[in-house]
Amino acid sequence: MRLRNWIAVVVGVVLLAAAGTIGFLVNRSALKAADDVHLADSRALAVNNSTLVGRLQLLSAGEIGDFLGDNSLHLGRGNALDRELLRAFAAKSNTFKYGALLVDLDGNVLNSSRATGVPAAGHTGWKPLFAMLRSGAKAGFSSIMGVDGTYLEAVGVPVVVGGAPAAVLVGLNNVATTDLQQYTVTLSSDVHQTAVVDSTGTIAATNRAKQLGAQIDPAIRNALAARPEGGFVEYTTVAGTEMIAITVGGLPGGWSYVRAQTKKSFDGAVHAKSQTLNMTLGAMLLIGVLAMFLLGYRTQTQRRRADERFQALFQHAPDLVSVLSANGTIAYSSPSAAAVLGYGEGVLVGTSVFDLVHPEDQPYMRDQFGRLLANRDEVLRLQCRVRSAAGDFRWFEFTASNQMHNPSLHGIVINARDISENRAFQERLAHEAQHDALTGLPNRRRMQDALGASLREQPVAVLFVDLDGFKPVNDAHGHEAGDDLLRQVAARLTACVREQDVLARVGGDEFVILMPGVIGPSDSEAMSARIREAVSAPFVVGGTEVRIGASVGAHLAAGSTDPDEALRAADHAMYAVKHSRGYPQARAGRHRAAD
Repeated sequence: MRLRNWIAVVVGVVLLAAAGTIGFLVNRSALKAADDVHLADSRALAVNNSTLVGRLQLLSAGEIGDFLGDNSLHLGRGNALDRELLRAFAAKSNTFKYGALLVDLDGNVLNSSRATGVPAAGHTGWKPLFAMLRSGAKAGFSSIMGVDGTYLEAVGVPVVVGGAPAAVLVGLNNVATTDLQQYTVTLSSDVHQTAVVDSTGTIAATNRAKQLGAQIDPAIRNALAARPEGGFVEYTTVAGTEMIAITVGGLPGGWSYVRAQTKKSFDGAVHAKSQTLNMTLGAMLLIGVLAMFLLGYRTQTQRRRADERFQALFQHAPDLVSVLSANGTIAYSSPSAAAVLGYGEGVLVGTSVFDLVHPEDQPYMRDQFGRLLANRDEVLRLQCRVRSAAGDFRWFEFTASNQMHNPSLHGIVINARDISENRAFQERLAHEAQHDALTGLPNRRRMQDALGASLREQPVAVLFVDLDGFKPVNDAHGHEAGDDLLRQVAARLTACVREQDVLARVGGDEFVILMPGVIGPSDSEAMSARIREAVSAPFVVGGTEVRIGASVGAHLAAGSTDPDEALRAADHAMYAVKHSRGYPQARAGRHRAAD
């Protein structure tokens, strides 16, 4: 009897030991899978944000390039006309309101919109900017430079004369007020710090504004020096806190994106549950040797705790997690579906995931789903629109993994993150790059694209409109009144054009109208008459009635005509009209560039 009992005890211990070992291995595998997904998602988010940062930097350089394209500089030291142009540029710029400089190729200041508060020529922060320009880059970006308690970034674009750089036009940012800083503040969180640092490790933008101009942790700075492309960095602060940071390098000027938080908050509840589970399994092994009846209890506990592990891995995940069957039916949906999409817990189970996808995205998603099923261990990252419980569609980024061969999952595992705000931000940047900020009309770049596309298929009537008498109104009443007048003119011109026509603002007081499909002069002449009549009516600006006129030059461009040639012909026709009406000055009194 004793032998049987001992045999039973031994069998029970062996079974418990085997089950415990399996439990440890399964837990470790599940933890690794969760860590891999978390690391991949964190890295993807960091890369996405760093891409937006790089685009913001390039957009700022583009603003300087547009200014150089519309203005000619004398490049003489202290030249009064250049100084006025620099001041006007700084005054109207949303990016470089702090000031603008004109420097020679050695960094010596030739002219400035400011009398004081300018970084010294020998400041080390200039080195990255000039290094980029000497390497042939179209723009250069400095490190952060402190001047009188203000932290500045310089963005420089070469002034080309005779095919070679002759000087550098520099815009100065107050980093505390830039769009980059404002965007970074929107990423604010008590859990992590988001920062953009220059090549010296100085913080240029952060969701913790008090740290602007400070140095990032030396461990992060050293890691970026060793791996400029970025990666994960684990380090310990002076206070003894274990930290982890995600870095992405390669931004213009040697800048980098950094997102840092405590190791504990990064690992989250998944690691805590894993440690608890390991301790529980160890205790169960010890208890198993005491009595045979614990064998049955162990089986029940093992099953219950396996379910708890599965729930813990997904319930505490911040993103939407689902498991799909081979035909796309949702077999499991994490509780986060309630917070992310508004669906109650369990409502989505049993429905087809394709019923939630936007109709326009369904063919693509079905094709990708079939590709995923055909390849074991395949992992895909894709984006589509998903319907919420309220009926609206939101953009999501998906990480899909084929786990059909995994007996604990047996399905397609989907990890989804809501990226609607990032998509909206990207679309807004794209819109602003092609539209005039003052009137909302398409700018010169957008108009030239439309003209080229139209001329490839059909003839186009090109009308070049220049306002007569705008400069006296602008000089007498000020730039704000001039802005108001331009907006009113834009509204009247919009009312004149046809639905298929394109109206664009291409200069200070210059507009272009494209009339696709027009082959005879009657339509363009009628349009010219409507424009002159609309502009000749009185305007009320600042409570004062003013009158201006419009000179309209028209050119009928045949299909396949060079777009630049068609635009120049309309421009020449407009100036011929202007000269015939007693306005001999050419391009005088430009208010501001529209692109």
